[in-house]
Amino acid sequence: MHSTSSVIRFVLIMTSIVAVVLSFMATSLKGIHDTNEAVYNKKAVLAAVKDHIEGDFASLTDEQVASIFDKQIEQKVIDMSGNFIAEADVKSRGYKGGLAEHIDLAKEKKREESDRVLPIYIYTKSSGDKFYVFNVRGNGLWDEIWGNIAFASDVNTIAGVSFDHKAETPGLGAEIKDNKEWASQFIGKKIFATDGEYKSVDVIKGGAKDPVHEVDGISGATITADGVAEMMERGLKYYQPFINSVKKS
Repeated sequence: MHSTSSVIRFVLIMTSIVAVVLSFMATSLKGIHDTNEAVYNKKAVLAAVKDHIEGDFASLTDEQVASIFDKQIEQKVIDMSGNFIAEADVKSRGYKGGLAEHIDLAKEKKREESDRVLPIYIYTKSSGDKFYVFNVRGNGLWDEIWGNIAFASDVNTIAGVSFDHKAETPGLGAEIKDNKEWASQFIGKKIFATDGEYKSVDVIKGGAKDPVHEVDGISGATITADGVAEMMERGLKYYQPFINSVKKS
């Protein structure tokens, strides 16, 4: 029989070997992971304007996603007053890159509200039509939820949305991502009333009654749906100074 010391020595050796292998794999695969994450995030942004992208959005390759971003997406970063932030200043906040795609809203949420920055993506179709994509982030039932909200050139009419979540329940709260028919309700809604008052878009349990500023809720997922309404009301209002500047230009 093996002595206790031999068993302990064997376990320590194997543990060390496994730790070294896992560390090597994590380091060597980090570049691939970062690339895949960047493509995933870019495609999530494009999903908000998928109805305005030439070709079949679902079949876009990673190369095509990167090409659209390079050729048709203008990335901007603004402060809470709607002013553009230079790339160097964005990097000084701890981001390796200075573009909109590098902004982490989860990280920004930890800062004082007045000190936050916001990403903006301006997508231009081959026809010349422009769409503005804003990021919003909030809380669902179990964890954080977020979304990309695209606006037509009037920066009022929603042209498309894409939502995602960290841990919502499949078939219930996760429907904000999985149920494309539910998400399509947001298209055509407006965040400003006819008098210019900011109203956003509410998610109504039991059915929407206002055809301009409300969408139906999600059956069995009231808290998550309320989270979507709250993050849109709060998150899109952050962009109001920028929206006002666009309307004046």
